[in-house]
Amino acid sequence: MGLSADTTEQAASTMTSIGILAGILFAIAIGAMSPGPSFILVSRISVSHSRLHGLASAIGMGMGGAFFATLALVGLVALLQQVEWLYLVLKFAGGLYLVYLGIRIWQGAKTPLTSGAGDVAIRKTSVWRSLGLAFATQVSNPKTAVVYASIFAALMPAAPPLAVLLVLPPAIFLVEMTWYAIVALAFSAERSQRVYLRWKISVDRLAALVIGGLGLRLVGETVTSASRLTLR
Repeated sequence: MGLSADTTEQAASTMTSIGILAGILFAIAIGAMSPGPSFILVSRISVSHSRLHGLASAIGMGMGGAFFATLALVGLVALLQQVEWLYLVLKFAGGLYLVYLGIRIWQGAKTPLTSGAGDVAIRKTSVWRSLGLAFATQVSNPKTAVVYASIFAALMPAAPPLAVLLVLPPAIFLVEMTWYAIVALAFSAERSQRVYLRWKISVDRLAALVIGGLGLRLVGETVTSASRLTLR
């Protein structure tokens, strides 16, 4: 009887852990699929370079997701929410980074990627650079960390099983990486690259405006929040 009760309790605990993980990962997946600078960057890297570069950037996005998940789990996000000025500093820096990235993309819009008519794009950018650029873009917005913390707070019990805490960061890495790998595969197709090469200047400038605009929005929100903080 005792063994049976222990087995039943263990099975119930396992089902509870799976339910918690499924709910959190579903919410994270929906957030990852929403359009933003990460989507734009991965699609641009994939279409302008190679499938390998795109997949490397997908890994970078996954690493960024795992990084934020770890921050949320160890309570550093709670510190950012309590120490408002620190959060504002990080938010301002993230906004400036996105503005800088937008300027760089705009400046490179007229740079040719072909060595001749009909040639495929020249792969000059390092795969590691694509990975690093994606990771930096993913972690440039501390709002994402707060979103992760909010999801955890809403869907995770006060005393979550240790297994859930250990599995969450690598599971979130897989969710983020899988979605952006799908994006990379779609945009690295030969047809997508031909369309991109034909409209490169317009596509790059549109991407630059979106990413730079998001950065300016972060900077503007930071300045507004800082002003309110000062007036208290």
